Amino acid sequence: MTADPEPVVTVVVPGFDVAEYAAEALDSLRRQTLRAWTAILVDDASTDATPDVFAEAAASDPRFRIVRHETRRGLGAARNTGLDLVETPFVGFLDADDVLTERALERLVGTVTASGSDFALGAYVRLRPDGAGGYVPGDVQPWVRAATEPARTATTIDLHPAASGNIVAWSKVSRTDFWRRAGLRFREGVAYEDQLVAQRMYSLARAFDVIPDIVVHWRERADGTSITQRKHELPVLADYLTAMREGIAVLDEGGHTAAAATRVRLILEMDVPPLVRLARNHRDDEYRRVLGEFVRSLVARAPEATTSTEIAAATLW
Repeated sequence: MTADPEPVVTVVVPGFDVAEYAAEALDSLRRQTLRAWTAILVDDASTDATPDVFAEAAASDPRFRIVRHETRRGLGAARNTGLDLVETPFVGFLDADDVLTERALERLVGTVTASGSDFALGAYVRLRPDGAGGYVPGDVQPWVRAATEPARTATTIDLHPAASGNIVAWSKVSRTDFWRRAGLRFREGVAYEDQLVAQRMYSLARAFDVIPDIVVHWRERADGTSITQRKHELPVLADYLTAMREGIAVLDEGGHTAAAATRVRLILEMDVPPLVRLARNHRDDEYRRVLGEFVRSLVARAPEATTSTEIAAATLW
């Protein structure tokens, strides 16, 4: 049997109580057409069989390495733990309940290697419950398509402001030295830790690439426990709005005017309407007050958004 090549990319795979999904995520790594990878599996003090799934993977494939938190520290801390151990030229991320497409690493590593850019991002789709106990991938959403089509190499956020809508860590592969040179870390102890890091990446990169390929299937869990499915909770809403606000501030501070304006319009078009629908009948008036304050701050920058009845309603809370 031919030995695996020396790894060029490390994939950091954090997981907490994801035993039901982790085997599929790890299988998606094994199926990569680029075999020169290694993975750091960070068990964030799981209480289910996640450690067993990780241990079985490491026992059968030396490319998997396990690190365990003895107490739960959260997704941002788990990613940082893995990031600190990366020794390869490139680094990527995969949440342990998601799935990489087979050519994801080949395409992302390949374009950055050829272009010399600091990182590359690809498209992604939701993996939704099919009602029969399985999951099916959806379509590429318009904002994802706008960020990743057509393919571009060595672009910047000023040349391609729509890229600012791609704020997820697991859609990208980066040069490891870019993270270290730029001092990039995930925020710990908060939800939606991707957003601030993504906008800092766009703002600080010398150049980045985009590819239209779908690189990840992003799971929407049938049990509704993922953080993106808990926006009806006031603390989760507060973290969500803070993450978006801080991401816009990074673009503002970097002088990336077009990207900041694009991000504001996208949030008003995509993120705010479902929150308004949640808020209308929410039992907590504070939920509406917090959301209304946020919406008014964005509408001040994009007055045309008040043509939406949902946006107009939120400005009155």
